[in-house]
Amino acid sequence: MSILYNIPKIVFKTRNHCFSKQNLLLMPINDVESSENPEVRSFMELIYNRNPNELEFIQAVQEVAEVVIPFLEDHREYKQAKILESICEPERVFSFRIPWIRDSGEYMINRGYRIQMNSATGPYKGGLRFHPSLNYSVLKFLAFEQVFKNSLTNMNLGAAKGGSDFDPKNKSDREIMGFCQSFITALFPMIGPEMDIPAGDIGVGPREIGFMFGQYKRLLRRFNGVITGKGSSYGGSLMRPEATGYGNVYFAKEMLDYHDETLKGKKCLISGSGNVSLYTAEKLLENDAKVVSLSDSDGTVHIPDGLTGEMLEFVKDLKFNRRGRIHEFAEKFDLEHKDEEKPWGIPCDAAFPCATQNEITGNDAEILLNNGCRLISEGANMPCTSEASRLFREKGILYGIGKAANAGGVTVSGLEMTQNAIGYTWTKEAVDKLLRENMKKIHQQCCKYGEVNGKVDYIKGANIAGFVQVARAMLAQGHV
Repeated sequence: MSILYNIPKIVFKTRNHCFSKQNLLLMPINDVESSENPEVRSFMELIYNRNPNELEFIQAVQEVAEVVIPFLEDHREYKQAKILESICEPERVFSFRIPWIRDSGEYMINRGYRIQMNSATGPYKGGLRFHPSLNYSVLKFLAFEQVFKNSLTNMNLGAAKGGSDFDPKNKSDREIMGFCQSFITALFPMIGPEMDIPAGDIGVGPREIGFMFGQYKRLLRRFNGVITGKGSSYGGSLMRPEATGYGNVYFAKEMLDYHDETLKGKKCLISGSGNVSLYTAEKLLENDAKVVSLSDSDGTVHIPDGLTGEMLEFVKDLKFNRRGRIHEFAEKFDLEHKDEEKPWGIPCDAAFPCATQNEITGNDAEILLNNGCRLISEGANMPCTSEASRLFREKGILYGIGKAANAGGVTVSGLEMTQNAIGYTWTKEAVDKLLRENMKKIHQQCCKYGEVNGKVDYIKGANIAGFVQVARAMLAQGHV
């Protein structure tokens, strides 16, 4: 059943739906259904009226509201101070013009954003995404998710997100450099090591980070660690490229260990073929799991006998150095390439969605469950629609949501900030040890707030644990 909203006559396009609706008609929002809790319904109507048409943001807020609002009944001090309402409202929002020039001489204009969501627990911290589909709603949902994720790390990190509708694909290095320099010049007044520390995200890798940091250093006329994800030769932390993927697997291991299981021999699906996907695959191979898929926007490669080390090195070179497409991997190793298909129809024991938001729909979830999937660990941010999340939760499978399972990236970003502050670089082994320990602590927090009758509801546990840390800080600092 859908929520009744007052909405203007406009076409709404999301990853799963396209609507053209009149005022007072029913509108399904990204599979978000009306809550059975009247307080949640009332809260969500307020959120929609304040943020009309921001479908991804509304979806992210409802997931949190469903578990936090009942929790507030026993913690009236947070309810009275309207902490949840405050967390849903960004502290600052910036939008700016980014001019740059193509190699052909054509003048180009893109739009840039930075959403500084919450600074209760530390300076703003969050990635930059360059993708043509980027819009305010997507960035706001990402910034909102970042509040809880950063809180779960127990580091002094606030939350932000930013980026541009710029598409890095099919651009020369010179064009990428020109765009990045223009972008960081516009962003410059809003960031700093004690104010706002950006990092990478989709479309922003080592090349883009290097160009932006170089321009920031030129403008500042000082060397500091304001951007994380830097190369190890200029202040970056070892293990940062691997961190989100490795952390994703460490969290999956914690879920399985809690239920006396291991990854060994488990057939695993992975979506995507970027940093998160490939380092998730690498760590799964180290744990004797069987990786049977990789994908990109062109389709999925099915690997029935399992990914090998040789195959993984080929895909790394293909994606990181040659910026090729996944079908080239299929051709190289004589594997089936499923054109324009996602991997979720392949039978598996575990699935690691690592591509983008809402990539697993309700229908995909049913197929996964029917095919034997009993663990989901989210490498991407909100890769499951609300309907998919509900199905996984109802079936009681091990379901590590992104704000917990993919917190490894921001964990090592926080460690990079510490290393920059003290002027020292830790070894790869030291960083990996700290990463493993922090993912274990995050899992423990999820268990503390989400365990019911020997099973852990990770949606409940992660969201409440993240909320409590921020709520305490906000309450202590006054109504600011």
